[in-house]
Amino acid sequence: MEAVAKLKNVPTSPRKMRLVADLIRGERVNKALNILKFEPKQGAARLEKLLLSAISNWQQSNEDVDLEDADLYVKSIQVDSGKILKRLRPAPQGRAHRIRKRSNHVTLVLDSLAPVQEEVEKPAKKETKKTKKSDNKEDK
Repeated sequence: MEAVAKLKNVPTSPRKMRLVADLIRGERVNKALNILKFEPKQGAARLEKLLLSAISNWQQSNEDVDLEDADLYVKSIQVDSGKILKRLRPAPQGRAHRIRKRSNHVTLVLDSLAPVQEEVEKPAKKETKKTKKSDNKEDK
């Protein structure tokens, strides 16, 4: 079962945040937390807090399953561009240069590698035999 956590309007550029997000994509949760704890980049602390939030969200929806038995991993992490604040910086000869202060949105999805037993079992699909077009031609 999946758990989702979102972080919106983070005041760092999406490009810088993607560098940190790429480090933990596909990793197990314990390893991802260790990576983020010792990563000196700017977005690592925010992503660590987001990952802890996603773990907590997973625990809320799966109270009967133990966290260690679930074997959680980062299924996907997506960094999208947010609002861009436009500012002006004075430049020589009366001109002005535009400064773009970027922000981003991060979406983190956790999933369990261990199969979690669901209450409702899905019925097995029936096998249907399809005839090929070449079989029909031979009959004629």
